[in-house]
Amino acid sequence: MVSSCTQGRMATVLSIDGGGIRGIIPGTLLAFLESNLQELDGANARIADYFDIIAGTSTGGLVTSMLTAPNKDNRPIYAAKDINNFYLEHCPKIFPQNSAKPNTSVSGATGPKYDGKYLRSLTDELLGDLTLKQTLTNVVIPTFDIKLLQPIIFSTKDARTNVAKNARLSDVCIGTSAAPTYLPAHYFETRDSSGKTRSFNLIDGGVAANNPTLMAISQVTKEIILMHNSQSEEINPMDPKRMLVLSLGTGAPKLEEKYNADTASSWGPLEWLLDNGATPLLDIYGHASSDMVDIHVSTLFQSRRCQKNYLRIQDDTLTGDASPVDIATVENLERLEQIGKELLEKPVSRVNLETGKYEELVGEGTNRGALAQFAMLLSHQRKLRQAM
Repeated sequence: MVSSCTQGRMATVLSIDGGGIRGIIPGTLLAFLESNLQELDGANARIADYFDIIAGTSTGGLVTSMLTAPNKDNRPIYAAKDINNFYLEHCPKIFPQNSAKPNTSVSGATGPKYDGKYLRSLTDELLGDLTLKQTLTNVVIPTFDIKLLQPIIFSTKDARTNVAKNARLSDVCIGTSAAPTYLPAHYFETRDSSGKTRSFNLIDGGVAANNPTLMAISQVTKEIILMHNSQSEEINPMDPKRMLVLSLGTGAPKLEEKYNADTASSWGPLEWLLDNGATPLLDIYGHASSDMVDIHVSTLFQSRRCQKNYLRIQDDTLTGDASPVDIATVENLERLEQIGKELLEKPVSRVNLETGKYEELVGEGTNRGALAQFAMLLSHQRKLRQAM
């Protein structure tokens, strides 16, 4: 169990991709992980107790907030086992399937597919006036500011040192989930300690980092640098031997091969945005971002022969209604939950840099076994922290 790569105090990182209703897939994996932690450390164990940083984009940002926002007893408002029930109850209202026609903007042109009103009221009700600095562990949630044309990364660390970045969690969740063509962009303001206003014009963080693993690792790196900035010895802050990283995808339709050059060669701007109900540009940006991060992180850990410190679980075999982010029928939501359960029984895999597809790592067992082992490592790390 303990190797040279898992000795001593390590930074523990959880990352959750964006993917709309497909957040049910990592929700299923997290419920299994938390149940293992409870078997090791008692029924009150929660995901937030074990990770130094939890990062989430879009739907992953919502899950991150659910796992880390405190209730009146200063414990997470949601246990991991409750996440899927949340999705099953609310996704059909966030993405109503019975709309007779799409939402229409004031100008008369077709607006976002969904008006986002239910999501806004839901996050307000769920999170109230809780702010980033109140999360039970450090969070990292990427968004993108369309006015500034730059990513805006919200984090607990920044919120505790910069009042202007201490936004309401509900605003951050709505901003990181505002997928172009699906939901409206989100505007809100904060004030700094002198009362000066800072404005945010946000869309889905997936356009910058659909897989926020690298952002989370960068946060760890920053902390390590700050910790050693007064010391003279040389350090390697981005050292895989000092990290345990769990990265959860929301599924991809790679085997479906939805698009091809012959068809796309005749597309204009509108077809790139919408093709027979699919959204080619959003699909391309989201999956490209996720895979590039996986490739970089996987290479980093392999280069130090600590690949077991990085566990990426992703299913690239989605087809049909399981692959879009918004087909929120009861049947499809239940199917996604089943896909998550089936993913537990699939072999541990790693992306092939040539084909882009996930391939079995022979002799590494199933994702179920890998998560159970990861739980043991997390439990050990928590005990080390408590002993300090």
